[in-house]
Amino acid sequence: MKDSNHTIIFRDLDKVKFIIKDAAALDVAYAYDDLVFSEDAVFIIQYHETNPDIFYCWFNTECYEPVKQQIRTNLSTTARLNKLEINYAGTFELLESEGENETFKLKFMAGE
Repeated sequence: MKDSNHTIIFRDLDKVKFIIKDAAALDVAYAYDDLVFSEDAVFIIQYHETNPDIFYCWFNTECYEPVKQQIRTNLSTTARLNKLEINYAGTFELLESEGENETFKLKFMAGE
C-alpha cells in the first residue's frame, strides 16, 4: 500500500515478540516505526531496511555487561534457530526531553 510520496512497510511484530520473549523472557513494551523496545528498555530491536529476516540490536547504556552478554547470546541463538539474524549495532541512551512530560529522545552510539 502506498501513496504518491510514501511507501508503507508492513513489519512482522509477532516474530520480534517471539524472539524477545524466548531469548530474554521479556515482553515488548513499545513499538514505533522500525524500533521495538523490550520491557524496561533493556534493549531495542530494529528492523533491517529491506530484509525481513535480519534485525539489529541496541542495548541500553545502563545494562550491566554480564546481562548484556547473556541476552546477546540468547538473542543470537533464538534468531539462528528460527532462520533469522540479529546483529549487535551498539548502545543507546534515553534522554529526557526538556519541558515535555513523558517524552524522551534516543541517542544511538554505534558499537564494535
